This record gives sequence, structure tokens and C-alpha cells, in this order.
Amino acid sequence: MSQNNTPSSSGSDLGFLAGGGEMGGRIAGYDWASTSLGPVADWPRSLKTTIGLVLRSPVPIVMLWGADGVMIYNDGYSRFAGGRHPGILGSKVLEGWPEVAEFNAHVMKVGLSGNTLAYKDQELTLYRNGVPEQVWMNLDYSPIPDENGTPIGVIAIVVETTSKVKAEQWLQGERERLSQMFQQAPGFMARLTGRDHVFDLANPAYLALVGHRDIVGKPIRAALPELSGQGYFERLDQVFETGEPFIGLEMPVMLRRLPDDESEQRFVDLVYHPLRDDTGSIIGIFAQGTDVTERVLARRAANASEAQFRTFAQVMPNHFWTATPEGRLDWFNDQVYRYSGAGAGDLDENGWVSLVHPDDVPPMTARWRSALQSGTQYETEFRIRRDDGSYRWFLVRAMPVRDEDGSIRRWVGTNTDIEEAKETARALAEWTETLEARVDAEMAERRSAEAALQQAQKMEAIGNLTGGVAHDFNNLLQVLSGNLQLLSRDISGNERAERRVATALTAVARGAKLASQLLAFGRRQPLAPKVLNVGRFVYGMEDMLRRTLGESIEIEVLVSGGLWNTFADPTQIENALLNLCINARDAMEGTGKLTIEAGNAFLDETYARAQPEVVPGQYVVMAVSDTGCGMTPEVMSRVFEPFFSTKPAGKGTGLGLAMVFGFTKQSGGHVKIYSEVGHGTTVKLYLPRTQQTEDVPSTQHFGPVTGGEETILVAEDDEEVRAAVIDMLGGLGYRVLKAKDADSALSIIESGIPIDMLFTDVVMPGTLKSTDLARKARERIPGIAVLFTSGYTENSIVHGGRLDANVELLSKPYTVEALARKIRHVLGNEQQRSAARTATTAPDAPRPAAPPAPVPEEARSLRVLLVEDEVMIRINSIDVLEELGHQVIEARDAEQALAALEAHPLDVIVTDLGLPGISGADFALMARAMQPEIPIVFATGDSQAPALPGKPGILLRKPYDGDDMQAAIEAATALSGAGQD
Repeated sequence: MSQNNTPSSSGSDLGFLAGGGEMGGRIAGYDWASTSLGPVADWPRSLKTTIGLVLRSPVPIVMLWGADGVMIYNDGYSRFAGGRHPGILGSKVLEGWPEVAEFNAHVMKVGLSGNTLAYKDQELTLYRNGVPEQVWMNLDYSPIPDENGTPIGVIAIVVETTSKVKAEQWLQGERERLSQMFQQAPGFMARLTGRDHVFDLANPAYLALVGHRDIVGKPIRAALPELSGQGYFERLDQVFETGEPFIGLEMPVMLRRLPDDESEQRFVDLVYHPLRDDTGSIIGIFAQGTDVTERVLARRAANASEAQFRTFAQVMPNHFWTATPEGRLDWFNDQVYRYSGAGAGDLDENGWVSLVHPDDVPPMTARWRSALQSGTQYETEFRIRRDDGSYRWFLVRAMPVRDEDGSIRRWVGTNTDIEEAKETARALAEWTETLEARVDAEMAERRSAEAALQQAQKMEAIGNLTGGVAHDFNNLLQVLSGNLQLLSRDISGNERAERRVATALTAVARGAKLASQLLAFGRRQPLAPKVLNVGRFVYGMEDMLRRTLGESIEIEVLVSGGLWNTFADPTQIENALLNLCINARDAMEGTGKLTIEAGNAFLDETYARAQPEVVPGQYVVMAVSDTGCGMTPEVMSRVFEPFFSTKPAGKGTGLGLAMVFGFTKQSGGHVKIYSEVGHGTTVKLYLPRTQQTEDVPSTQHFGPVTGGEETILVAEDDEEVRAAVIDMLGGLGYRVLKAKDADSALSIIESGIPIDMLFTDVVMPGTLKSTDLARKARERIPGIAVLFTSGYTENSIVHGGRLDANVELLSKPYTVEALARKIRHVLGNEQQRSAARTATTAPDAPRPAAPPAPVPEEARSLRVLLVEDEVMIRINSIDVLEELGHQVIEARDAEQALAALEAHPLDVIVTDLGLPGISGADFALMARAMQPEIPIVFATGDSQAPALPGKPGILLRKPYDGDDMQAAIEAATALSGAGQD
């Protein structure tokens, strides 16, 4: 019988192999005698029975018989053995499977000892087909007992699970990959189970979103309580109930990112998807989404930037437009639509091309395409049609706006109107053609200006020199004048000596006039400007000029209608006009025609450029023309120099025109001379126009001079001047202290000696300036009066030709009378200021003077106009008047006072004399012209009130108190009968 045939059941010894399949035949044909089992006939019944059972089993089974473990197996095991079958049939197990001999030796040992073994998914490496192969098996080993129950073999059930294990391994790998994907996913994910939505899983992105809180195992309402009221709990409930997924984009959510922090707003794209079991029932929800906060904020920022850009573009005066990366224009600001007259949307895409001049379209289009292809700046010029059909040139630029990756997001462009620039370029081209001629003209103009500048610098240098000379000359004159005036007292009654002193004083006066002319040329004299009408001023001088010039000179005065006012010093104008007229008379040798004109003029910028120090604007011009011999250009170039004269020796000082020049320049004006030899000369004075109302001139009479007993500190560096001043002040009754310079004067002040006034020269040697001395004196002795004196003021207390505010100056040389009046005026003002300061700083303190006497009832309701420029004096005087029961209307200067006089019914005026601008005396004359019966009280430090037409004014000497004020008002109202309603 071959091995491939199943033995028949008729064989007496092989019947147990019947139905054993392929392996039954092989077992029947195998030479078992060569094994430890011996021939089949000798096999015990237990072996045969066991083999019969094994062969009929579909499960792979191998029987390991005896101590050698001889292998007998069924068809299932033969398939498991692979290439080892059938070679391992009848072999010893350790030899049949040498690669797992150690494992099988253990099996044999355990089985033959009567024990069992079981392995699940046991991994072994077998050489079933000549190569190592990793396999997994379920192995069950049991002992085979003989008739006596002794184990004589081991039966092994072998079920290969390699496919299952590999499938499970693959599934596990897939699970791990899914888990990694879950954990590493950029979006947040979570699995919630049950109706309470308990967190079952949550990836790191989800935990990061909620601040890494411990949420797994907790219901969402407990894990994330801040979601309450935001709709998320309700959406989860709805998905769980309906089974319908929920999708939300850019949903706002308030989340607490850190345990102790406030909730912050985030934005999420979100999906809630229901999870079902095998029966289709919903068991949970899978939540998945992305934190898009940065995207939302970036878009909002971009939208805000876009809105800001469009707002900016709308307020730009230029045309603004944008285009897509492909070059299609898609937005224009309102300026484009206003300029073109097009409607909204008409210019989009290629509609704007219709605005471009047809000749400019081809080059414009080529440049635009080139810029789009290269991604570089676009710049060109072309004409764009306006709504009226005309074309204007524009400079057109566009720049690409790129994303972070460098790709073009849009184009932004502007159109700038350059029509004027084009016109300018055309004009420039025309101008270039005539450049040479204009250069020649410009150079000639420049040479003229340079010559004028050199002349101005020359005159300035001479002015500085003459100013210094005048300063020393005035000091000398002050010594002479002071001593001559003192000497006149000593020789009283000696007629001969009195005549000589009078002659000497006349010479001093002429010297003072000469010094004044030098200062005028040097622009160093302090001016007292007033608003005046030059025409009326000239008419007022006409009679005097006729007497001065003589009958042989024909005088004609021409004044233009509507003549403007100017702001200048009347005395200096009078001197200037007189000098010009005398020079004209001399040039005409006593016979000829003199024409004086006054009119309005405007000097433009062209004229001003050619004349140094001339400011373009409106001027009042006063011209003096003669029919004399005229001047040569050489004489005209030097005519304003001091001491230059064409007259014979002894016939003139050469200072007349120098004074005219200096005064006019100091007043902000301009002088121009026109002259032709043999025909005559015209001198024009240009004085700046003012819009102010003309001041009314007045003549003041102050009566006899008086002195006092106050202590005066004299600071004067010139020893002779200082000695003369000390004698003059001593003669007036004052106590005098002396100092040779400002430092010495300050030492005396700091010594503590009581001093009422500082009388100081302006220009002195030393490190301490006179203005600083005055300031330090006021700091150390509050209430000290300060009076400056000088023959040369420089710029320390005079600016723009006028004294600084609250500065008192007595110019050298001066008379005893002028000195006496000025000292009383300054002392009176300072005493009144001191009283005002005391009343202001101690308003509740009792007054040192006795209370004012009872005032009649009818006198307590007077309406008083108080005119005072010193703030402290004005405040104190208002308090005094109001305590007396009067109603007060205040004014700081004459202009305000005149307005108040027109606006209010008034009973009496109380005015200071030393007002800025219009003086108190001039104001009083104006007030009387408006109201002839108005009572006037002069509050001053002088000893005499100015004369007034009609009823006289009443003098109220500073310092005054309530009694003095009441007495002065009563006296004034008594004279005029005012205040008696």
C-alpha cells in the first residue's frame, strides 16, 4: 500500500488508520521499525487509539511519542509543517524542529511529567520552507498515558495565529497612528460621552485652548463653566438629541486660559458630530475645530487697515486708486470721480482708459504691462480728461503691495496733477532763452544793492562813532550846564556876571542841540512818537517857515486828500522839515521856489530789495523840492554823512541831513534823494503808516519847581558830572549819596542805608549793568524809585527808538528845572505804587491814616473815570474810590479812557500825567473838547497841574490817601458844579 492511500479497515493491524486522510496512508507506509516505536504490530492499543483520534481531527495535532518525542501528526499539522513535511514524520521532535529544540525539550519534560502547557499567540521562528519565518501559534500540550496511566508521550494541538496576530498588530499600529494624529493634530479634538457630555478624550490642542485644565472625566458644564450663556451647552444638547451635526465658523467664545485670569475672547471654527454604537444609538459627540483667533484678528486688522487706507485716500488731495494683482483697477477715491465727472463703477476694469488722452494710451498701456510682469514700481506721465472736457497732465505712480510670502496682493496708485509744473517747465524753457539778458540785469541790480548795502554799513559805522562822541559830549555839557546853573545862584545881582553866565548857558544849549543831532544820526536818541497827520503838521509850520526862509522864497504846500496818519516824534519831524527847508534855501541862494508835499505811498518788494533796511508796505511820504543848484552823484553819495557839507566854512555844521537820515531810519522809515545839477533837488521822507487815531497836541505848564528831603543815591562814572549833579540835588534840598559805578552803588544799597531814589547813568564801566543795578535795588529796597540818565542810551532801556515799559529817563544835558520836575514825578509815582502794593498784599489790615471824613450823601454816587497805567496804583485807587462810595470806571491809557468817555455818563475824571502814548495832559484836553464842563483831577508827582481851557484841573500829588482823593474830587466838582443831581 502506498503512502498516499488510506489503509483499509480490513488490515488487521492498520485498521486504526482508517479515515486518517493523507497522513493515515503515510503512517501506514512508514518504516516504524527503524524508530524507537518499533513495528506497528507491536504498538500498544493506547497509541493506536490516540493516533486514530488525531488523524480524524481537523485541528493540527502532533503526537510526540516516547522519550524521543517521535512525531506522528495529522493532515492539519502537515499543512502547518510546510516544507518540513513529510520529512519530519517519524523523526524526533528535537531533530525535526532544531530551531526550537530548546522550547520542545521543555515541552517534553513537562508533558512526560504528567503536566500540561498552554500558549496563546506564542511567537516562534521556524524554518518551514528553508528560510526563517516568524510565526504565532496557540499551543496546548497534554500528556498521553499508557494502560497504567503513566505518561508515555505528549499530544500537541497547534493552531497557527500568525494572520490574526499580524492583523491585530496592524490594527494596533493604526490605533497608535490615529492616537498620534489625535495628539498631534493642529486642530483641537475632544470626545464627549453621554447626555452630560463627559470628556472622554481631549488632545493637547484642546487642552491648550482651555488653559490645560483637568477636564477628562468631567461633564463639560463642570469642566468649562464660563461657557454658560454662550450657547455651546445648548448646541451639544441639540446634536445629542437630533443626531444632526453642527458646523460653526469663526464663532466667538469667552474662555479662561489661566486659572486666575479673566476670560478672554477667542474665535473658533467648530464641528460637533454625533457618535453611534452598533445599534445606531447616539452615545457621544466628537468635537473638532480650529482656533482661528489670529486669523480673525488679522482679518479685522486688515479690514481696519483697509478702512483706514480708504479714509486716508479720501482725504488726500491727489487721485488714489487700487488694482488687482492682474492689473484690473477696482477702486477710486472721490477726487477721481469729482475730477472726471464719472459715476461710481464707470471706471472699474478698463473703464478708466477712456479718461486718458488718446495719444497717451499706447505708451501708458505698455508701461503698465511691463510693471505688472516685473512686479516693480509703475511711473509715467499722461494727460487725463477733466469733467469739462479739458486735459491736464498727471504724474501717475503705482506700487505693488505684497503678502508675507512676497506675492502681490494688490496695486496702490496715485495721480498727481503736474499741469503747473509742466507750465513752469515750458516757462523755464522760454526763460532760459533770455537768460543772458536777465543775468546782466540781475548783476546790475545786485551791484546796485551791494553799493547801497556798503553805504548803509558805512553810515551805521559812522553812526556808532558819532553816538559814542555824543555820549562823551553830553557828559561834558552836563558838567558845564550844572555848574553854570549853580553859579547863577551865587552871582545873583551881578548883572555883568549874569549876562556872561547866560551867554555860556546859550552855548551849552547849542552844544546840546549838536549832540542831539549826532544822536539822531546814530539812531541813539529816545523818541517820543505820537500819532499825527503830516499834512496838518506842515500847515501848522507854514507861517514859521515863511518867516525863517524869507520873502524871496516862494513856498507851496501840497497835501493829498485822504492822507494817512504816521507814528513819529513831532519834535524830530519839525527839526527834519526845518533842516530840509534851510538846506533848500541855501541851495537856491535865497531865491527860488520851495515845494512841500505830503501824500500816501506804497513801497513794493521790488523796490525794497534794492534798498537796504526798507520794508515793503504803506508809507506817508513828505517831500521837500527846491529849484536850486542840485547835487552831483559824488555829493549825493556822501550827503548824509555827519559833518559833510558843501557850504563855506562857518556856514553849517554838516549835521542837518545826518539828523534827518538817522531820525527817519530810527522811526522805521526811508529817505530818498533825487537831484539834477542845475535843476534842483527833492528829498523824500517815507514814514510808516499807522491805523491809530491822530493824537491832539497840547502845551503843558507846570509852574515853579520844587525840591524835597528824600535821600537820592547818584551812580555816575564821570567825576565832574557826578559832582555837578550832587550840587544841583543838594540845592533842591535832597540828601545825596554818591557812587562811581554800579558795583559801588550796589554796595551802598546793601549796607542798609535808607534810600528813596536811585539816580543812575545808563552807560557805566564795570561788570554790573545799570539795568541789573536797578533790578537788584528794587529787590533789596521795595518801593525805591529809579531814574535813568544818559546822553547815549544804547539798547539797554530803549528799543525801537522808545523807552521800555515803566522806565523813566532824563536825557543829558538837563537843567535844574527839568531835574527837579522829573524827580518829583518819579518819586510820586513810586510812592503811589508802594501804597497800592501795601493795600493789595494786606487787604484786611487797618489803614494807617485816619478814616475819611464823612462825605455828603449826594457826593457818594459820583461816576469816576480813573486813568492810570500802573496796575498796582490803579487797583489801590479803585479801592480808595469805592470806599468813598463812588462808582469807578477804569482805563489803563488815554485810548481806553476816550472810549469810556463816549460810552458812559461820567461826573469826574482822575488821570495820571505819565500815560503811555497820549499823555495825561493831552487826554485832558481831548476830554474837555468832548465835555467842556467835566471836572478833572491830575494825580501826579509834579508840583503843578497842566493848564486847561475853562475850569482848571485839580492837582492830587502822589502819594495820596482817601482824604486826599476825596478833597481833590470835591474841589474839582465844586469848580464845575458836577455831582449835584
